[in-house]
Amino acid sequence: MELVLLWPWRFIHFLTPKAKYMAIHTIPNLLTLLRILVIPGIVFSLYRQSFLGDWLAFSFYVVACITDFFDGYLARAMRQTSMIGRFLDPIADKLLVSTVLITCVGLERLVVWNLIPVILIVCREIFISGLREFLADYQIRMPVSKLGKLKTTAQMLALGFLMTYPSTPSAWMMYEVGVALLWISTIVTIWSGVTYMKSAFHQTNKAHH
Repeated sequence: MELVLLWPWRFIHFLTPKAKYMAIHTIPNLLTLLRILVIPGIVFSLYRQSFLGDWLAFSFYVVACITDFFDGYLARAMRQTSMIGRFLDPIADKLLVSTVLITCVGLERLVVWNLIPVILIVCREIFISGLREFLADYQIRMPVSKLGKLKTTAQMLALGFLMTYPSTPSAWMMYEVGVALLWISTIVTIWSGVTYMKSAFHQTNKAHH
């Protein structure tokens, strides 16, 4: 996770103090930062293991998901797209998804065979972050694809069910839906990872010639 957190700041280091301030203090970037800041609230609420805790965690989670939509939308609408925004947005998604998955494992909401999607998703996210770090040395940018956005949406839907199922009337059904969505999102996750990898190898081959 250290790589994921430190990677964007290598680029911010070269900005002037005024540019650093302007790069971070825009509404889209503040929404992205908010998505990161609510993560501890989600974890602490889930560990209460109560009706109130589950739904409080879900409330934080909904806020995070809303910011995931509006940060990109507002950045384009307000013409405030920035380098730091392009870096922070996927990192915020990875931190959110990975943290909630690990928390569900810690609470034994995902056990035995259902640990496989968790391992695959977290490993894929770390690998793609490392790949982006590698491509940065070649000055190659790998933007988030539509498949990557679909992957994030599928993961967030699955986690919403897994966070709240113990505190719903149809707990068993909600759990099965959450697990099914998790496996589906894992397939999309691996698929998008392979697509990124192919694109990366193609671009590095072009850079060498």
